Amino acid sequence: MDTTKFVYWQDGDMLLGYLEEYPDYMTQGETLDELKENLKDLYNELTSGVIPCVRKVAELEFA
Repeated sequence: MDTTKFVYWQDGDMLLGYLEEYPDYMTQGETLDELKENLKDLYNELTSGVIPCVRKVAELEFA
């Protein structure tokens, strides 16, 4: 089972969130469970290759 981190917050009656690796792509849900399901769907869409020019966050090491 793979895992990834996500960021979320309450905005009125909705929870908004995005995957830490893909901060430009947000989704929402009325409950935390619904938000998590929507984030899983979003992850599948972003990693499938169907969406062109997906921007990601990466880590760079330097001395």
